[in-house]
Amino acid sequence: MITVVLIAVMGYLAYVFIAYHRIEDNRVLEVQNAQSGTMAAGEEYRILSFNIGFGAYEPDFGFFMDGGTESWALSEERLDANLTALSDWTAKEGADIYLMQEVDIDSTRSYHVDERKYLTDRLTGYGYTFAQNFDSPFLFYPLTQPHGFARSGLMTFSRFNMTDGVRRSLPIENTLKKLVDLDRCFSVQRIPVDNGRELVLINLHLSAYTTDGTIAEEQLEMIVSLMQKEYENGNYCIAGGDFNKDISGDAESYFNTSAANYTWAQPIPEEIFTGRNVSLVFAYDEEDPVPSCRNADGPYNPEQYVLTVDGFMITDNVTVNSAGVADLSFRYSDHNPVRMSFTLN
Repeated sequence: MITVVLIAVMGYLAYVFIAYHRIEDNRVLEVQNAQSGTMAAGEEYRILSFNIGFGAYEPDFGFFMDGGTESWALSEERLDANLTALSDWTAKEGADIYLMQEVDIDSTRSYHVDERKYLTDRLTGYGYTFAQNFDSPFLFYPLTQPHGFARSGLMTFSRFNMTDGVRRSLPIENTLKKLVDLDRCFSVQRIPVDNGRELVLINLHLSAYTTDGTIAEEQLEMIVSLMQKEYENGNYCIAGGDFNKDISGDAESYFNTSAANYTWAQPIPEEIFTGRNVSLVFAYDEEDPVPSCRNADGPYNPEQYVLTVDGFMITDNVTVNSAGVADLSFRYSDHNPVRMSFTLN
């Protein structure tokens, strides 16, 4: 019996290593439902970033990789209801641009539902791209309800003409940890501006489960370097999404929370921006401080560790008029959406 179990375990491990692969870099993204029209310098626009947590993170959901117990959405019916509600809310926001993360397309954890359709059915007046972020082998853990296949990605929506898009692969760990953190990428979209320049729009979802802290810094360095290059070429650049980093630099003081047992979200090193025309936007309202993320080690409660890991980076030719976190009390996801209004100078 022991021999059979060992053979099964070894066979599974061999399958995981053989099946593991990274999605190719510089994959061209097709712009679906393409819109017409350019953006205008001097006009105010609104952008919203929202990690939807594959539609599973209702307030009573705790994810097994964060210390909770669940590995799938609580049921297919609840997944449908939650995706419907969050998509309705998103559409009512009426932003000009949406950056959405962790949108599943064919994952075991979300009952193989193509979650893109919930968003595209409601955001009908927007062009969009989809960049696949995860494409993992079958994870046979937890044993009682294996997490299975994870196929997920980034969706970018725009009222204006996105002329093209491309998926860029991010650096990841080369250790066994890569089997847990899956693949990582960001997408780049271009929108023409009426002065002959372009808004270069970046949608990102950085690594969460790393043991080597330099990997996240390498990922940021890659994106910031691209933004600096676009700025020097005369273009505007906005990057937004889930940084999986403490954007405030000190969540304990901003949100009266304790990070004693949580080390996964470190501050973003300030030196990444030194000597560059790129800056970080921390969405925060002193009168109404709302975090963008909860640690999903169990059902949501007021004592849970919270912080802001979602936000934006901009080049110096973009003016931020306001930025804040929508207080949804983590009703649909372990993230609250982050808003920003901006002007292209």
